[in-house]
Amino acid sequence: MDITGINGLGINPASAPAQVAPDPVENRDVIQAVRALNAAQYFGDNNELSFLLDRQTRLPVIRIVNKKTKEVVDQIPPEYILRLAEQFRQQGE
Repeated sequence: MDITGINGLGINPASAPAQVAPDPVENRDVIQAVRALNAAQYFGDNNELSFLLDRQTRLPVIRIVNKKTKEVVDQIPPEYILRLAEQFRQQGE
């Protein structure tokens, strides 16, 4: 099954992100996996992994956050990509 989009990235920039109802079983699995990684200190003593949904785009965001300062050390996708996705969504309305 080919899932790549017309631009080869699997993304159609003119369309809004699909709204999918969260699956409680999958959510539980993700929460358990994140807790296990954080308990194992996989990202170091001072950092932890977190998952969230961006409020504007409703896209999933993965962050590595400093536990003490709450500073975002790294994020996937980066903030500028989320803002671009929001601009594309607004232009499509």
